[in-house]
Amino acid sequence: MDLVKPFMGLHVDRVSKEIREQCKELILTDKQIEELMRRVIKEINRGLSKETHAEADVKCFITYVQDLPNGKEKGKFLALDLGGTNFRVLLIHLKDENDFEMLSKIYAIPQSIMLGSGTQLFDHIAECLANFMKEHAVYEERLPLGFTFSFPLTQLGLTKGILARWTKGFNCSGVVGEDVVQLLKDAIARRGDVQIDICAILNDTTGTLMSCAWKNHNCRIGLIVGTGSNACYVERVENCDLFDGPKSGPNIKKHVLINTEWGAFGDDGALDFVRTEYDREIDQHSINPGRQLQEKMISGMYMGELARLAIVKFTKAGLLFGGVGSDILFKRGQFFTKYVSEIESDKPGTYTYCRDVLDELGLEHATDEDCANVRYICECVSSRAAHLVSAGIAALINKMDEPSVTVGVDGSVYRFHPKFHDLMVQKIRQFVKPHISFDLMLSEDGSGRGAALVAAVACREAQ
Repeated sequence: MDLVKPFMGLHVDRVSKEIREQCKELILTDKQIEELMRRVIKEINRGLSKETHAEADVKCFITYVQDLPNGKEKGKFLALDLGGTNFRVLLIHLKDENDFEMLSKIYAIPQSIMLGSGTQLFDHIAECLANFMKEHAVYEERLPLGFTFSFPLTQLGLTKGILARWTKGFNCSGVVGEDVVQLLKDAIARRGDVQIDICAILNDTTGTLMSCAWKNHNCRIGLIVGTGSNACYVERVENCDLFDGPKSGPNIKKHVLINTEWGAFGDDGALDFVRTEYDREIDQHSINPGRQLQEKMISGMYMGELARLAIVKFTKAGLLFGGVGSDILFKRGQFFTKYVSEIESDKPGTYTYCRDVLDELGLEHATDEDCANVRYICECVSSRAAHLVSAGIAALINKMDEPSVTVGVDGSVYRFHPKFHDLMVQKIRQFVKPHISFDLMLSEDGSGRGAALVAAVACREAQ
């Protein structure tokens, strides 16, 4: 399954010796990756253990999802996907295995609601849910709903999740420390016009795994590499101190899905040995300094800015653009992550996309050598991100020690970066135990369809 394409290395043609020297700190050595794998597993075990969970950075929250789809789920299900400035409502009709119909609508969340009260937020969501059910003629039906809530949650059951903290620019009062399922139920009850059974709360990583597992029953890991980064995986119940369901006896389920929340890996200094001045600067100017340090080295929210900081440094040192930058280049946040993907999409030796990007940045005076150097910087930043993710995934695959594992992956960086998939496959293969085979599968709508599938599996089990 895991066929590796030819080496997806860095393009060093025409790259200046000084830039190569300066970029060395952005390239992870095999020794560093082995050390990262050791540290990730140590931190995951700390998250799973009752004694160390409270101070662990990688929380390893129990999701209470113990059953994966088997393809026999049928019926109509709603999904609600809240994870950013928009949210989606979906109606999914599961028919036969791999056959389904899906209708969805995106609703905006105004800034005033993102920073308002929790009551306002959940009333807005409940109103949109009711409108959606009217539009799709299921207003009179009682439907099960899967709720994707992509913020850090402490789950106390399949339908009970306490918000640990807001991220992604939200700061609604009266929600942190509260059960968000109950807040949604209360908002639906205040309306009194629709009948919805909330069957499960999950995050987008769990949804990604479930969505892939519906098609591929071998899927055991869910991974997001997008605006943020996170992973979930199937763990043995006996390794989960904080799991308060039954652990022994007849008909007992032996596994449970763990939401690692690994974006916070390194918050205790575990990543300091590979962090650079660019990482420190990004962290200092972020809305959550000292938090989510691994995420800041990987995700689409920061990748473009990492590249920009290096480009600015080298420009000011006279190593790029003849020492002449531009106002746009010197402005924080103006080198978008999509630029990294575009620049790396150029065929070797051609700089069509690169020149388009540099023109947009007011750098029309760039030479071919400048283009080669900029491309190299982008490759160093994106390869490091892919290798950091790969270290975590290889560590999880080795920890599970199953003969064959599919990893369900979603997120804009994985989807749109031209080499991210190949870089990951190559690096994971290098560090996974030789007897284990694996493959990476692009998830289709984990936070939408995945949520409906969690609800569907919960209904299947209840019946």
